[in-house]
Amino acid sequence: MSFRRRRKKKDRRRFRGVYLLPNLITSMSLFAGFYAIVASMDGRFYAAAWAILISLILDGLDGRIARMTKSTSGFGVQYDSLADLVAFGVAPGIMAYLWALKDFKQFGWAAAFLFVVCGALRLARFNVQQGSFDPRYFIGLPIPAAAVMVASSVAFYHELGLMGPQGSKFILGLMYVLSFLMVSNIKYISFKKVEMFRRHPFHTLVGLVLIFVVVATAPNIMGFLLMAAYVISGPISTFMYHRREALTPKGEVETPPGKLTGSQGLDLGGGGEAQSRPE
Repeated sequence: MSFRRRRKKKDRRRFRGVYLLPNLITSMSLFAGFYAIVASMDGRFYAAAWAILISLILDGLDGRIARMTKSTSGFGVQYDSLADLVAFGVAPGIMAYLWALKDFKQFGWAAAFLFVVCGALRLARFNVQQGSFDPRYFIGLPIPAAAVMVASSVAFYHELGLMGPQGSKFILGLMYVLSFLMVSNIKYISFKKVEMFRRHPFHTLVGLVLIFVVVATAPNIMGFLLMAAYVISGPISTFMYHRREALTPKGEVETPPGKLTGSQGLDLGGGGEAQSRPE
């Protein structure tokens, strides 16, 4: 009996350590977001932008480590969401306001607040809908991507030698657009289950290495361009999808309605459902 009790105590200590690791990484991500706020208040916007980027890396690590060590928990999910709201909602909102939006007065702080509240709504919707949507896509622009878009804009302006573009209508419009995209139903690829990685692993690896080399040559410029491409990819792919959907009925109208029987309709629906489930 004493041996079993000792073993249980060792298991409890081991699991406490495992649960501690992902939450510790989440705390580090939260610290990076808090540092970004402090750096923005001191006028060090470039340092604040890099702090948000570091927070993004840590935010990606905590979830993967939790899944690898099988230490996922409801507490970890909620704590991660709260940390994301600070690091990717409040921090970029304050940074953008102090960096470029102060001259717009009420329109400036309204844009910063709208970014924060839309980010909070995006996180809440993600937590509620988790497990009920296709893991290959995000519904709406993810809040980390929106935050990195703002941070990469700061880095881009820094590369051009413009540390404080006060009164920039581009940044003002960008904040409103990002806020709308976060709460929209536009689909964005999640890169969690990409078939190209399985079908062409060698070519994918070569492509990733080339992207890394290109970004490493000019990280401030290429990072901004890559993030801008990702933000634009959602509306473009959604537009193309709805365009194909709008063109499909025209071809079906040409076929006589009597030719389509009920059994054929059921067969088509069942086939599509069967193909979508294994994904």
